Amino acid sequence: MASILAFGNPVYDEIITPSISTPGRVLSGCSTNACLALSRLGRQTMLVGRVGPDFRDVFAADMARFGVSARTHPDTQTGGFRLVYDRRGDRTLDVLGVAGPITQLPPIAADTAAIIVGPILQETPLSLIEDIRRQSSAPIFLDPQGMLRRIGADGRIEHDTPADFPDVARHCRLIKANELETRVLTGIEPREDVAAAASALRSLGCEMAIVTLAEAGSFIDDGRRQIAIPAYPTDARDPTGAGDTYMAGFIHAYLTDPEDLYRAGCTGAAVASIWIEHTGPEAPITLAEVSQRLDTLLFQRQS
Repeated sequence: MASILAFGNPVYDEIITPSISTPGRVLSGCSTNACLALSRLGRQTMLVGRVGPDFRDVFAADMARFGVSARTHPDTQTGGFRLVYDRRGDRTLDVLGVAGPITQLPPIAADTAAIIVGPILQETPLSLIEDIRRQSSAPIFLDPQGMLRRIGADGRIEHDTPADFPDVARHCRLIKANELETRVLTGIEPREDVAAAASALRSLGCEMAIVTLAEAGSFIDDGRRQIAIPAYPTDARDPTGAGDTYMAGFIHAYLTDPEDLYRAGCTGAAVASIWIEHTGPEAPITLAEVSQRLDTLLFQRQS
């Protein structure tokens, strides 16, 4: 059994930024990207989700190529979006495909170190998280992005907060949200008061909250400490998956030392910085490069 289980449907996206445009659809997804990054950091992972016949064989080949185990269930189609970014980094998401909710759990071993819940579009309901909690006491790390998404009348993604979100939050060790998600969940603009935003996010019921702010870094609140984390300066060619891979780096370091949240946050920033310099799942994340960038961020704190 994998040491880290991740729940969330994989997607194949079209991505357009001011710097790049993908030649067709490429593998992505919140939990998928986290598993890809964690596997390159030496962690054993398993992705649980739903895949349609349109990408079933491609997905199986991708998982084998990237060394990620997958427990998938069939659906009529595979999820996906067309993501278009402007020069500010804001994006629109138009739906290309939708896969349904995850309803079946693999047996969760007692030695599972962590569980990631990272939905893309409403596939991890409260009932699934309650089933996970009944099987395991492993910490749950939630990226809520897909819980907040709805398909608008024009096929474009809109955002709101589900009524049962506090019931979800109380099962989570950590919730990590970006600026938009934090604003939707708390009503606070993070760039105006990130400490208040992180505190409000944590007060929804989780033990610890992280607000990510792109080039402005991130902010951690665990109820005892509030910690500002710098971003690693880089040229972001494609920000898709930045938060997903930040979570991967954070978890990797947190499982080694749960008290050193600054180091965990900086590890997340280092991993994400490598990911966004590239497009798609091929980003050359290595422990050596992550360590080098982590040292740079840690040195900034000391100097």
